[in-house]
Amino acid sequence: MKWHQITSVEDINTIIDRSRVVPCLIFKHSTRCSISTMAKSRMEMSWDLSDDEIETYFLDLIRFREVSNQISAEFGVAHESPQALLIKDGRCEYDASHLRIRVDDLRSA
Repeated sequence: MKWHQITSVEDINTIIDRSRVVPCLIFKHSTRCSISTMAKSRMEMSWDLSDDEIETYFLDLIRFREVSNQISAEFGVAHESPQALLIKDGRCEYDASHLRIRVDDLRSA
């Protein structure tokens, strides 16, 4: 699993553009939350998708809260942490939070 870091609002536009080519996963992670760490670890352990199937993007929402807020506004999804959003063709097609984040659900979406 190859994480691309999200550090600016401009990165959101890049993800929207890329999502027209390949689905993009945004993982919003709180570095202060043990549940967020557990959800991230569970996802990484069960990850079996290639970069050609889904590109993965990681946001440290403690350091980049304004970017997290913009993601919520851009895709019309209420903020949660941890949170996974699957972006396809510029739209959020799937979102889940906490321990409801599952690779099988991402694959289905």
